[in-house]
Amino acid sequence: MKKTKVLLRSGLRGDVAERAYATLRNGIMDGSIGPGQRLVELAVCDWLQVSRTPVRDALRRLQSNGLLELVPGGGLRVVSYDLNGLTELYVVREVLEGTAAGEAAKNATPAELSMLQHSIQLQRRMSADINLFALENKAFHGYIYQAAHNRFLLTSLQALHDSVALLGPTAINTSEWVDRAIGQHSAIVEAIVKRDSAKANELTRSHIRNGFEHRVLAFKRGVAPVLKA
Repeated sequence: MKKTKVLLRSGLRGDVAERAYATLRNGIMDGSIGPGQRLVELAVCDWLQVSRTPVRDALRRLQSNGLLELVPGGGLRVVSYDLNGLTELYVVREVLEGTAAGEAAKNATPAELSMLQHSIQLQRRMSADINLFALENKAFHGYIYQAAHNRFLLTSLQALHDSVALLGPTAINTSEWVDRAIGQHSAIVEAIVKRDSAKANELTRSHIRNGFEHRVLAFKRGVAPVLKA
């Protein structure tokens, strides 16, 4: 963890716990608290300058959300993925995201359909910039989650999204890969606009499988250090 002081003392206990959780979660998401790093309760208390109770609450919440895992012998560490873990994650992602696209085809409002179509246009404009495309790609999937109009599915997908974020970039993204992803996104949106739930589900599941294959390729090439066990 970075040595920057974080003062969270003010406010009620619940507020402090929430802010402790947000600080730790943000550190995990931006990589300053890296995969495999142990989080020792007393060290976290010292870093955040708060008592043990809000830190304990924050750590339990991060564990329940799948960002922390138990260390053999005791303690917690940031989740890191080996190939088996990556496979398990994408099996669930394929099912949930396919379901979300199918439900979006049934339930999306005209405004949400327009948003999805506009996202495809933005992706094409951003295709030459991997970083910009990545941001819009994240937004695109979020639009589909929202358009499904299923709060239980949305909660599951948001939790899953945090786990996917732990994987980081694959480091082998190319213009060819981006163009292929945009083509797949476009086909998914077309199915959603046509209210073809089965096709939207099928195309999305295929898209996620392609993403999994891309991740596995990066893993085997050794260019995705966050995937090391």
